[in-house]
Amino acid sequence: MKYHFELDFKLSAGQDLEEVVGRLGEAGCTDATPGIGVAGEIALTFTREAPSAQQAITSAIADVKRAVPDAELIEAGPDLVGLTDIAQFVSVTRQNMRKLMLNNRNDFPAPVHGGTTMIWHLAPVLEWLLARGYSIEPGLIDVARMTRQVNLVKELQNLEPTLENRLRALLAPPKHVRESKESAPAARRSDVPRAAQAR
Repeated sequence: MKYHFELDFKLSAGQDLEEVVGRLGEAGCTDATPGIGVAGEIALTFTREAPSAQQAITSAIADVKRAVPDAELIEAGPDLVGLTDIAQFVSVTRQNMRKLMLNNRNDFPAPVHGGTTMIWHLAPVLEWLLARGYSIEPGLIDVARMTRQVNLVKELQNLEPTLENRLRALLAPPKHVRESKESAPAARRSDVPRAAQAR
């Protein structure tokens, strides 16, 4: 199956873009269209045939890193999207998508950025729409799930290890918090010596 996705990279200062594009082709990125509109960056739009979205995207990243070892991934897409982007993926107007979001505030996926310009991870929104009968392009959800994982892992590299467990506990969804609290008494009872339990 062919998977469509984009990988944006930051290049080292002074790198010759034509040389970079040539090296990418030699490394196997002949299925990518390069975009060089921003100085010091290169956007690669891939159409890659692979058994899975995971294999398509990870192999593409590996090819780029082999060709340009010091290239730094900025973002994998499609992942971080606004209402206009979401609407285009399901062939509706932005106004219709906004109305759908506002009328389903209770269960529409939460954005990762609020305010005037709201941003979502694409995968959970597509899953929500699919469950309500919207037509989704084959392979798109798998790509969106994988690009989300790539971006999350990239950001996790900046996470302070000493804060990780505390932040995970603080940010856990309510359901997980309840399950944790319900299991705590049983866990504490299991820690009591058997002799004490017998008394």
